Amino acid sequence: MSLVKKWMLPLVLPVIFLLSWQLSAINMDNAMVLPRIDAVLTILLRPTDNLLGIGSLLTNTFVSIVRVLLGYTLAALVAIPLGMVIGYSRLSEKMLLPFINLFRPIAPLAWVPLVLAWFGISSLATIFAVNNVKLYVMLNNIKLSMLFIIFIGGFFPILTNSIHGVKSAKKIFIDASLTCGADKKDVFIKVLLPSSLPSIVTGLRVGLGVAWMCLVSAEMLPGSLAGVGYLITHAYTVGRTDVVLAGMIAISCVGGLFDYLYQKLEKKHFKWQSMER
Repeated sequence: MSLVKKWMLPLVLPVIFLLSWQLSAINMDNAMVLPRIDAVLTILLRPTDNLLGIGSLLTNTFVSIVRVLLGYTLAALVAIPLGMVIGYSRLSEKMLLPFINLFRPIAPLAWVPLVLAWFGISSLATIFAVNNVKLYVMLNNIKLSMLFIIFIGGFFPILTNSIHGVKSAKKIFIDASLTCGADKKDVFIKVLLPSSLPSIVTGLRVGLGVAWMCLVSAEMLPGSLAGVGYLITHAYTVGRTDVVLAGMIAISCVGGLFDYLYQKLEKKHFKWQSMER
């Protein structure tokens, strides 16, 4: 009975949803409004087929993953050290945090007009002045405007959790290390960083989810020639709702995979945190 509950209960709602979708699509009989499941499934089961002349679902998904990981990595490289400094130093907190918080309520989409004015259609190929044709085509797909939107999406969750992690470090550990002769650098690296890692990982997990959600918005910007977001937008303009839904499912699956990997990381390396509560 426990095995039935474990494996069957989570499938009840998805099965009801899929059945409702298929029955509604059959009754409606309008593929532009709601395509049948088998039409979408055909695209998902043949991910290497060329779609609408702009590449396969697999290729476009790979391009999107590269864009997100680049913007997200930049966000993490800036937000984690900055968050730890703000969390550790009251002077830095008073000086930097009020200014940074002015930008936090601004949705990533609101930056689009400014980003287009700043970067236009410039890409990594423009910055590095690439001459190799294949490398140019690859780097030209990574527009600076897209990276900025993804960066903004991932930055604030990572920053907030990094600050929280440092502030949550037990003062007794800091005092003990200072008593034993540790300098501020040692306290920062050997006490604060390990103590704040669970919170930082949570921030990285949330930040990646937000960055991935910003993907479609980023890929709708001018100059985009590939990516799942671009595929979805182009499919909508030509009335291919089945491709739109296949792209949405691809986004969901990749985002779910990223989240699952972070969950496994948290359970494996930070299990002690939940036992401590």
